[in-house]
Amino acid sequence: MKQKTKTNFKTSLSYKAAGVNINAGNDLIKKISRFASSTERLGSFSTLGGFGALFDLKAAGYDDPILVAATDGVGTKLKIAIETKNLKTVGIDLVAMCVNDLICQGAEPLFFLDYYATAKLNVKEASSVIEGIATGCRHSNTALIGGETAEMPGMYHNGDFDLAGFAVGALNRGEILPTGIESGDTLISLNSSGIHSNGFSLVRMIIKNSGLDLKSPVPFSNKNLGTELLEPTKIYVKPIIDLKKKRLLNGLAHITGGGLTENIPRILDNSHGAKINLNALEVPDILKWLLFKSNISQAEALKTFNCGAGMVLVVKKNKVGEVQSILRGHGEASSIIGEITPNPGIEYIGKLKI
Repeated sequence: MKQKTKTNFKTSLSYKAAGVNINAGNDLIKKISRFASSTERLGSFSTLGGFGALFDLKAAGYDDPILVAATDGVGTKLKIAIETKNLKTVGIDLVAMCVNDLICQGAEPLFFLDYYATAKLNVKEASSVIEGIATGCRHSNTALIGGETAEMPGMYHNGDFDLAGFAVGALNRGEILPTGIESGDTLISLNSSGIHSNGFSLVRMIIKNSGLDLKSPVPFSNKNLGTELLEPTKIYVKPIIDLKKKRLLNGLAHITGGGLTENIPRILDNSHGAKINLNALEVPDILKWLLFKSNISQAEALKTFNCGAGMVLVVKKNKVGEVQSILRGHGEASSIIGEITPNPGIEYIGKLKI
């Protein structure tokens, strides 16, 4: 005998009742359209909300381009932003992590898309995040041409959200980096703005084990710990593109997860290594303080944090003066930290200044 299925729904079901508010998403698109339009550049189209985003490579000045793509996130730095309710800078971090990777291949970043996922969409909070993304795009001359906002109740806890970024750039054929790296080439560090966006799971452990909280004062500024930790990742695009156009670069390493220890070898072949003078690194005050508060070895710090070197440039020894002069013109602080060697691996001399 067939059984009849009986339903007990007293009211009509809806997507909104299940926790997803499409109207809120539409409100967000209206609110952020002006942020996106502020990032327009040659090649970009200004319309948001279509099924895809368009970009005109020819209008951007490329006739025979190679495209370069990068994707990244912000990691558990987001937890700091959520707990402090300071959401305006993590969008800058998101852009920085992607476009700083792109330029290591010699590419000019052209456009950016974001992915924002949350349990319940808060239009005001999401707008703050995307405003930061637009700020990062303007700093890197990158067009914010699209994105996705996903409301997923049951996947995230209330108040939590996650971010991912996608950047695409281009370079002319034959201009891919690294190229021509030789023993004796000089390593120049571009100073970081702080911890940037890597190592925050360890940072949060240090805070917990030290009995600190995000409102704790720090001895080196008038800000609290949370504010210091949220200093956004520095974007290096404009000075690097200037140096590349002048053909002054042989290689670039963005110092992210893995620190100097793992990121510099990524641009070297098996017959080269690097010698680095740790005394030359300008370790950020926030990292000095956290290392002082913890029992982390120098080797662990060098493999986890940027230790003051946000980006490392490989240049010919006879070009160092010219390179540093151009960097100063961009307001960029730099330090000579070592050289390329004929011995594979990273050799450290000296000690971090903490």
